[in-house]
Amino acid sequence: MSTITDDKLVIMLHGVGSSGNDLAPLANAWANTLSGAVFVSPDGPSPSSFGSGYQWFSVAGVTEENRAGRIRDARPSFDAVIAAIVEENGFSGRLDRVAFVGFSQGTIMALDAVASGRWPVGAVVGFSGRLASPLPLEPATATPVLLVHGNADPVIPSTESTRAAAALQALGMKVETVIQPGLPHTISGEGAARAGSFLAEVLK
Repeated sequence: MSTITDDKLVIMLHGVGSSGNDLAPLANAWANTLSGAVFVSPDGPSPSSFGSGYQWFSVAGVTEENRAGRIRDARPSFDAVIAAIVEENGFSGRLDRVAFVGFSQGTIMALDAVASGRWPVGAVVGFSGRLASPLPLEPATATPVLLVHGNADPVIPSTESTRAAAALQALGMKVETVIQPGLPHTISGEGAARAGSFLAEVLK
């Protein structure tokens, strides 16, 4: 539960087959940089289609053609998770003090949340993801975005972050992109540090 000293809420969104616990270490890495922050790292709303962990939507049989529809279908359950966290921590009237931090599928959902205009939060950090939202996009243009991606990612090519940045910038959003040489589908210490600095600056 939030206290009177809590002035920012960071919600961390994991990838497919993972869980909230896998992103929780970021809270320790950012504890000093983001003083006064509440960190919440929920599990996705449904068990993963592949083995252990959770997911925001199924990627079984996913294609370029059906991905947007799956994101649309995942919005109600995603919104329910986020709304509960925001309300529980006392940020319902303070979305400008809320940040989404996603990895992989978590980034897809975080970008969709702002690109659709549903969640005009204070900041979004997306690691190793893509923008795959159904059209039309009606973004919360005041939300700054940082996209971090390794150019050796075999799961989601780093070009997806470059494309996402271009699409969001064309809609009036402020987007910064960091492409890390040789990095696979993961979050590096350098990327985490850059994200922490970004959040500290935006949510100061």
